[in-house]
Amino acid sequence: MTGYLAQHGDPACRVEHYDLELDYKPLTGRLAGRARLWVATDGPITLDFGRFAIGKVLVDGKPVRYAHGGGKLRLRHRAGGRCVVEVRYSGTPQPVRTRHWGDLGWEQLADGALVAGQPIGAPSWFPCNNLVRDKATYRISVTSASPYTVVANGVLVDVRTGGSATTWVYRQAEPMAAYLASVQIGQYDRLTVASGQDVVFPARLRRAVTHDFARQPAMMTKFSELFGPYPFPEYHVVVTDDELEVPVEAQGMSVFGSNHVDGRRGFERLVAHELAHQWFGNSVGLADWRDIWLNEGFACYAEWLWAENSGGPSAAVSASRTRTRLARLPQDLCIGEPGEADMFDDRVYERGALTLHALRDRLGDQAFFTVLRDWTRTYRHGTATTADFIALAQWHSVAPLDPFFQSWLHEPRLP
Repeated sequence: MTGYLAQHGDPACRVEHYDLELDYKPLTGRLAGRARLWVATDGPITLDFGRFAIGKVLVDGKPVRYAHGGGKLRLRHRAGGRCVVEVRYSGTPQPVRTRHWGDLGWEQLADGALVAGQPIGAPSWFPCNNLVRDKATYRISVTSASPYTVVANGVLVDVRTGGSATTWVYRQAEPMAAYLASVQIGQYDRLTVASGQDVVFPARLRRAVTHDFARQPAMMTKFSELFGPYPFPEYHVVVTDDELEVPVEAQGMSVFGSNHVDGRRGFERLVAHELAHQWFGNSVGLADWRDIWLNEGFACYAEWLWAENSGGPSAAVSASRTRTRLARLPQDLCIGEPGEADMFDDRVYERGALTLHALRDRLGDQAFFTVLRDWTRTYRHGTATTADFIALAQWHSVAPLDPFFQSWLHEPRLP
């Protein structure tokens, strides 16, 4: 069976490491880059890459011929083995245009830039193997004007200022899918909310940000108890000065618009949702996009779990309310096979959460949360499928679970 978004990525290619050196001019929006990729391949290398002017392409330090167009960079070189590919490029980043989800990837803000890469926006700013299951380590170096703060995935290992520009260097040691790679640039203040947890934000939002993210450390503690240890060394939150339609997920990072900060914790469920993705979606990644419920169903259920553990309604109440709402909607979507166009349908999120709550009812709390912790431990920094989750859950159930998952995931009518 052909996977979702099959026109993106190269299954015969695996990138083990990306080293990205970027220079960004906020006033003009111009980006110059040098990308080095450590590649293992069974054949000729084809990378996903957007509309940039390419200065040079090297393989193991030697120039090679290439073809660039239609979102692909095809190298004409000897086939097979391991090599280092270097691409030097420049231009104004153009988003990846999609039929279902609008423009994705690098976006110039009123004052700065952000990256919203899910699911296929990464080629808007660097050459990559845009395959959800191809996870690599990263080094990301970004030079920009000194008044600007740069946040990228991983741990900040160096900051150097020379003249009017500053270079920020981050290392992401845990493997990461290309769509989760991110760079955020803005004139931001920084607030440390706990060890290894910070928020960067426009100065005008300090009071609201301080209040709205004050419970995030407690959320981190509770989720670590329920899901297992937090899987990354640090967690960064970025609040942009612009409004965003929805928060943006990245590995070790979440990005919120100024409209998601109200000083009343009115969007705290989104804080929980994005934090939960660090376990479900980022550490435990997808082998194929058809299993997107494993990301979004878990993150949605985490919203209910946080409410249950912080003085809000129980997960049972949230489930009941959600089921009543979903029962009024068309019963024509199987969340275990939603199709590319409906991958991000709200029903995938909410019915996914309902599936988990129904499994909790069936297994009991002790077995259910053991399943979650086993899931994040077994597939930590890897990829997994729905079949993997069903098999793991079955270990904790005397009764067969195949009929249960069949009705919840593969039949359109709500059980």
